[in-house]
Amino acid sequence: MKRLLEKWSQWSLVKQIIVGLILGIILAVTIPEAAQPVAILGTLFVGSLKAIAPVLVLILVMSAIAQHKRGNQTNMKSIIVLYLIGTFAAGLIAVIISFIFPVSLTLAKGAEGLTPPGGVVEVLQTLLLNVVDNPIKAIYNANYIGILAWAILLGLALRNAADTTKTMITNFADAVSKMVRWVIMLAPFGIMGLVFESITANGMEALLGYGKLLAVLIGCMLIVALVVNPIIVYVMIRQNPYPLVLKCLKESGITAFFTRSSASNIPVNMRLCENLGLNKDSYSVSIPLGATINMAGAAVTISVLTLAAVHTLGIQVDIPTAIILSVLSAISACGASGVAGGSLLLIPLACSLFGIPADVAMQVVGVGFIIGVLQDSFETALNSSTDVLFTAAAEFKEMRKAGKEININKVA
Repeated sequence: MKRLLEKWSQWSLVKQIIVGLILGIILAVTIPEAAQPVAILGTLFVGSLKAIAPVLVLILVMSAIAQHKRGNQTNMKSIIVLYLIGTFAAGLIAVIISFIFPVSLTLAKGAEGLTPPGGVVEVLQTLLLNVVDNPIKAIYNANYIGILAWAILLGLALRNAADTTKTMITNFADAVSKMVRWVIMLAPFGIMGLVFESITANGMEALLGYGKLLAVLIGCMLIVALVVNPIIVYVMIRQNPYPLVLKCLKESGITAFFTRSSASNIPVNMRLCENLGLNKDSYSVSIPLGATINMAGAAVTISVLTLAAVHTLGIQVDIPTAIILSVLSAISACGASGVAGGSLLLIPLACSLFGIPADVAMQVVGVGFIIGVLQDSFETALNSSTDVLFTAAAEFKEMRKAGKEININKVA
């Protein structure tokens, strides 16, 4: 047993996760009833990540800003611009693909009792109100906009604090980071539980009737992840972007796929940024911010499902309106994490652009919940892995401008 544990510890986290994934599938297919207790492992893993993430963000951002010295570069402007460009590009790709491969839906109930936002103004208003949320309430509800706002203010206020105070804050940040590493070590067992629960609870039969819709959705996300994002990164670093792209997908995208929560994946992304040797002053802010506003996957979901409703109802769409939809989906996607139900509940908002009644739009939301097992998984994997990708791209760009050597192949 000791030798087995030693060999297990020598494997990379990705290899361990793949083993957990395979075991979860085998248990779900062969002995689903006898292995039912395995499901609790996934619940515990996701619960642990969700519990530690708000505290991690508050402490790390506060510490980074308090310790920040004037003149040190943080690349935040470039990162935010990349987030916005990436989200808009994803919405635009989804619109183009939806026109090339139009999808019609068999509308389904299943979204009764849910209240979508009344418009873009309401979405943005919610975001602004989250900024001024009570700090304790923000941590309890995992309101990352509020947590970021308080962490930044506390960090600025502590810039002139005594060195002993700053040292104490740094020690707290190191302690929380160590706790995060402990939680991430359990990822293979958590993934095994999540896979087992997903297969036994949902199966795949319900998804077969929406094969074409899923193909368009997932196809758009793969194009964004493997074509659009690499082009954006290449423009920034002027080198082959794929080693970095694939590393982000492998180490961030896999866990995000199964946790289906950008917030839960913040600790994973923080660790990946640390392993890539990125500036802590930048990624301690950009990663939690990206989990809130960098929503390329959500922009794809909103655009594809909205245009599926448009094609189902036989509504004619011109090019200017389609471009407006891309912009609307990008803006709405930035507010997706602050709305109960995520990106799906923003579909009625986009449908209103074409005069589609709310009751019909909510039936489209119902379809979204049916395919949510895969749709939400791919969406979160794209969103979360892109947070690290753009944070790294912005820093590597500054290194290139400064004449420093960038060996992208080392990150593979």
